Amino acid sequence: MERLECYLVLNSLRLIGPVRVRKLVEAFGAVERIFLQSMSALAAVDGIGPKVARSLREWEQHFDLAEELRRLGELNISVLDCADERYPRQLAEIYDPPLVLYYKGDLAAASRRGISVVGSRRTSPYGLETAKKLSYQTAYAGLPVTSGLARGIDTAAHQGALAARGRTIAVLGCSLDLMYPPENQALADALVEHGGLLVSEFPLGTPPDKRTFPMRNRIVSGLSGGVLVIEAGEHSGALITARMAVEQGRQVFAVPGRIDHLQSKGCHRLIKEGAKLVESVDDILAEFEFLLPKSAISAPRRPLPADLTDEERLIMETLGVEETHLDELTRKCGLPSARMSSTLLRLEMRRLARQLPGKYFVKTD
Repeated sequence: MERLECYLVLNSLRLIGPVRVRKLVEAFGAVERIFLQSMSALAAVDGIGPKVARSLREWEQHFDLAEELRRLGELNISVLDCADERYPRQLAEIYDPPLVLYYKGDLAAASRRGISVVGSRRTSPYGLETAKKLSYQTAYAGLPVTSGLARGIDTAAHQGALAARGRTIAVLGCSLDLMYPPENQALADALVEHGGLLVSEFPLGTPPDKRTFPMRNRIVSGLSGGVLVIEAGEHSGALITARMAVEQGRQVFAVPGRIDHLQSKGCHRLIKEGAKLVESVDDILAEFEFLLPKSAISAPRRPLPADLTDEERLIMETLGVEETHLDELTRKCGLPSARMSSTLLRLEMRRLARQLPGKYFVKTD
């Protein structure tokens, strides 16, 4: 078998994980040599033993490699192994990087450290708007936004990044031939279409369960330079991701919430334990200035077009790169609401201004 095929087989075996595979490769020199060994030679490797050795020798009883390869081609799903030079560098740094990554979209989206945004599936309007806003601003600054495509905060994070025309990465807790939750299929298609990445470590046909989601979470944090938690209860899976981020040497951020809201308990606990409190996107970007494109920091702003009307020029001079709510913008400009709305629409059509979720507006570069 070729190297990728070997890793696909190893990845399919429940008793074999990244750490054991690393020991096997160290023992025999190459992943391809693992399948040439006798049962006794495999069992003698530290951490393997007879049961795991038998699983390796009898892999064809549990996994149909030819069918897996056929379906990958049929579904237009790409795959790479952990020894591939294209494997995301930051993910390779963690203790137990996935043996293989199944993916759709542009793998380059995972080539830069960005921010992972996680939180509750059952969230409030405040949580959703905050996730969209901060994800929009992070993506707008040039950093990829990673999340798990789950309901609630994850969905809002992907939507916010897409609204900014930025790159977003979705890590599934199931295989790529399945979709969970099913209503996010259109969102998954959109992020791939707009230069993002859909990724999973699970062989085709793997449904989501209590085992797969914690495994997914280590990839969510591993692909990023930091994890932002927005609305998480005391037993939220988002706290598992935050703990994994700490173990992986990533920065943890948390958005505070209402003190009487159960979904604020997890975030408040993280802040007490040392997570950075986030009130605006500046609190995030300050930690990642070295990752930002120079154009996002120091590029000169383009001059305003000479053919702007007086009202258009007034709005453009009032707008900044920080978001401004429609009500505040209307008050500062002193224009009637109807005229304000029509003028903003013209500016959006000329790509001079952009509307964010929640009726916030920013000036484009």
